[in-house]
Formats: sequence, structure tokens, C-alpha cells
Amino acid sequence: MWDERYDTDEYAYGIEPNNFLREQFKMLPKGRILSLAEGEGRNAIFLAKQGYCVTAVDSSTVGLEKAKKLAKANNVSIECIHADLSEFNFGEDCWDGIISIFCPLPSKLRELVHFKVESGLRLGGVFLTESYTPNQLQYGTGGGDCIDTMQTKESLTKEFKRLKFSHLIETERDVIEGTFHTGLASVVQAIGNKCI
Repeated sequence: MWDERYDTDEYAYGIEPNNFLREQFKMLPKGRILSLAEGEGRNAIFLAKQGYCVTAVDSSTVGLEKAKKLAKANNVSIECIHADLSEFNFGEDCWDGIISIFCPLPSKLRELVHFKVESGLRLGGVFLTESYTPNQLQYGTGGGDCIDTMQTKESLTKEFKRLKFSHLIETERDVIEGTFHTGLASVVQAIGNKCI
């Protein structure tokens, strides 16, 4: 699916970073950042331009090739890793920050990935995420139609036992990101520090 979505000259979700990330990136400690389901590179490249050392992981080779092209056009370097998140080794205590922007995973896989996020973050490391909530089904402006891949404040606090959230809200906002995120949306935003 993702190779097909990204197999166009246009960037499916645009080339500008996610607005929540743009507004809150300074909450990420300087250092090594892992971007989950990075796709075509917009968020990783934004962070690289701010001085972060960014690794982008995605299951789409087409998306990652476009990310490399976009990085070159922006005179920055990012590391791209082709991998399925169910199999990707996050390592232990090695990331200063991990970001997950609109990464629609089935709940069972998401729980596994979130466990690996907690293990992979250094003590004091930061996880930053924005996801659609189940209320997004009423809007139809992005995120598909599978409620199991959507998140809430409750699901995040349940799945992250080792993070202390400094920011955790459900809100409505305009999400205008390329062709597939196109208007008023229901989202959950979170920033959490690994504290244990």
C-alpha cells in the first residue's frame, strides 16, 4: 500500500513538517532522534535542519528514496532504514528522542512498538507523537476508517508506563498535509519523558 501511495512525483503528505512537531520540537533533547514510519521524509528533514541527528525508519522503499532526494535538496543528511516496525530493533537506551507522527498501527502491534520505544529511549529521552482519535471517523479528513489504529489519551497512558507526560491532549485542529490530510481533524498529541 505505502509503496503505491508514495509512487508519484508529488509528496503524498507534502514537504512541510507536521505542525505539532514544528511547534514542539524544542522539547526534544539535542542528539539522536528516531522517526517512526517517516514516509517521504518531511519530518526527519525538518529535524535535521534544526541540528538533530535523525534516523528515519519506514516499510516503504519508495518513500525512503523520496526522503533521500528531499534531504539532498535541503542540504541535510538523514539515515534511512527500510524495516517493518514489528521487526525493527530499537536498541536499548540509545535514542535522545523518538517521534511518531500519524503512524497508524493496529493496536496489538502498536503496543509492541510502544514497548520498544520505552526501551530504546535514554533516561530523560522524549517521545513526541500526534495521532488521530476515533472521533476522526466523523471528519473523514485523513487517517483511514479503522478505529483500531487510532489512539486516545487513555490508550497512550496505558501503553506508556515509563513515561511522564508533560503534554497530553485531545483536540480538534486543521491538519493540511498534502493530499491525504485535508482539513479539520480530531487528534491526540503527546510529549513524554522517560523517567524510569
